[in-house]
Amino acid sequence: MTAHSEVRFAVDDGVELGAWLYLPNSDAQRCPAITMAHGFAGVMGHGITRFAEAFVDAGFAVLLHDHRTFGISGGEPRQDVDPWRQVADWRRAISYLEARPEVDSQRIGLWGTSYAGGHALVLGATDRRIACVVAQVPTTSGYQQGLRRVAPEGVAALEAALNDDERAQARGEPPRRQAIVSADSAIPASYRAKDAIEFYLQPLGEGARWENTVTMRSTRLARMYEPGVWAPRVSPTALLMIVGSHDTITLTDVALSSYEQALEPKKLVLIAGGHFDPYLSGFQTSCGTAVDWFRQHLDR
Repeated sequence: MTAHSEVRFAVDDGVELGAWLYLPNSDAQRCPAITMAHGFAGVMGHGITRFAEAFVDAGFAVLLHDHRTFGISGGEPRQDVDPWRQVADWRRAISYLEARPEVDSQRIGLWGTSYAGGHALVLGATDRRIACVVAQVPTTSGYQQGLRRVAPEGVAALEAALNDDERAQARGEPPRRQAIVSADSAIPASYRAKDAIEFYLQPLGEGARWENTVTMRSTRLARMYEPGVWAPRVSPTALLMIVGSHDTITLTDVALSSYEQALEPKKLVLIAGGHFDPYLSGFQTSCGTAVDWFRQHLDR
């Protein structure tokens, strides 16, 4: 594993985020940098340290953080996914990175995947400190994903469960929980597909902190999240979108529609396969294309 150091930085509400900082072997006084984070309910050990290591080997400093309530980051309740809070926290990650003496603050790129690929669109459109963006298999429409993930006959029961959770919280009870992945249809879960189960339950390495649970209210927030509307506003920041050709989680056709609405400069790369193939069988293409994008827009 490429050498890195664990760092922490403060965000709102007295919470500290934990991150791994990678610094390249370079004689340059200040180097370009990339800020990274994972998607829905994922932590650093879920297949993205490979990307960070490739980026640092290419000469970039890299800050890879866990979202609040996940992994080595603080925050309560644990395993709670609030997209807008994650976006706000990510701005602090950018602030931390640009203040590092090793980093050229004018040359910072952003890489996000899946749910955080949606965050990448929001941040690319609203934070001009970012010089370029990579959005890998991004969430672009929680509404459209919800339509396909939940059968019509199951929507009423889901809404009832979410409403019961809200009422329980109003009574002072903690947020209710469900599994992130499960093949058992009797167990409420965010994902049931075989590739999702294998991805989330992969060995994470010594010291990794993760559990197969997420707050139910995370589902409601995910169904409300529409980061694709920000795609046309990323320009003039350069946008690379990496999409799986048969993605049934963040939906190939919906992602492509968002890409079509984005303005130049932009680039699209299609990876053969589903949502998780850019981390696995398509890694060389997805990672190599990202490295080239960062070199094109950060090496100057």
